[in-house]
Amino acid sequence: MTSTGMNMMSKIVFYEERNFQGRSYECQSDCADMSSYLSKCQSCRVERGCFMVYDRNNYMGNQYFMRRGEYSDYMSMMGMSEHIRSCRMIPMYRGNYRMKIYEKENFGGMSHEMMDDCDNIMDRYQMSNCMSCNVMDGHWLMYEQAHFRGRMMYMRPGEYRNFMNMGMSQGMRFMSMRRIVDSCY
Repeated sequence: MTSTGMNMMSKIVFYEERNFQGRSYECQSDCADMSSYLSKCQSCRVERGCFMVYDRNNYMGNQYFMRRGEYSDYMSMMGMSEHIRSCRMIPMYRGNYRMKIYEKENFGGMSHEMMDDCDNIMDRYQMSNCMSCNVMDGHWLMYEQAHFRGRMMYMRPGEYRNFMNMGMSQGMRFMSMRRIVDSCY
């Protein structure tokens, strides 16, 4: 399927007020800065596909995974203290999943290759930290805490040498990883 075909399958609508009220902005792809469309965003509806939303412009700050559904007051549902400022469409992917995680920055320290979800890297790999990774195949969510809890980060195919350079707070580490499967579509 072409990327244009994938984009047609994804759609999210943002609203300035809670409960889908006020001005709205419909998005079918990435949007690095929503401030030119809405002064604030307090609710949204994912009609098709999956998206990551961010509380800062340019895909920075805290990230939240949104699958098909209604989020009438996402701030209270997810504990967000800020408004949605940018969003990224997660393309549909049907294939193998493969990622190599590293204990230290710049692909240093202990490493392990993963092909499926891992609810606790400490239990499975005896790693106390994950500070860099190389996503070879698929799209992944990395979580700050074991068992897919806490703050998260979206990883698409590519090399990630230092998570701190990606806007994550000092001392944040990732302890569990989950594949984003095509259940969004």
